Amino acid sequence: MPDSRKNCESESPEVVERLRREGEEGLAAIFQEHRPRLLRMVEARMDPRLRGRVDASDIVQEAYQDASRRLPEFLSRPDMRLFLWLRLLVGQRLFAAYRWHVQAQKRDARREVDCAPAARPEASSASLSFLLAADVTSPSDAAARLETRERLRQRLEELDPLDREILSLRHFEDLSNDEAAAELGISKAAASKRYVRALERLREILGPSE
Repeated sequence: MPDSRKNCESESPEVVERLRREGEEGLAAIFQEHRPRLLRMVEARMDPRLRGRVDASDIVQEAYQDASRRLPEFLSRPDMRLFLWLRLLVGQRLFAAYRWHVQAQKRDARREVDCAPAARPEASSASLSFLLAADVTSPSDAAARLETRERLRQRLEELDPLDREILSLRHFEDLSNDEAAAELGISKAAASKRYVRALERLREILGPSE
């Protein structure tokens, strides 16, 4: 995955100044504003095998605790938008939960993780098909949902990984085109074109057969 830091604008001076002035209180207020989108990120990227075992709210709350502890680190070099930095921390917590619960490795899922984009879970065909199947099937028809989910997963697997990413960022996680471009390390024009193409493919996938 492209390095999101290469195309990422710095945080606005006003936000940085507020964080310097208000500290954790300011961070808490800003985090609360971003919380709905961070929750959508977890829902869009959570491995299906984690669902029912890990609560999205817990992942986001743990990321807030990380952000609070590491705020001086962000303020020392605010070369990333705060929201995208928070997404990285949430992604790291989600990735750690995956390693702990799915890979079953004997390690502390709460250990400090280096703030690197590689630690962010990808938007997989499995995770996206889970969300799409929930939208197009009845909650009471578990068999139909499972069948639909598998069919959607197979179709989504045909997409280019970067198209799956832009689809998740824009369609499911509610990022703006500028934010998605920064997250993926591509130009705004390229992100816009990618999203239009991916959205067309999604419409094909959810066509008359669904």
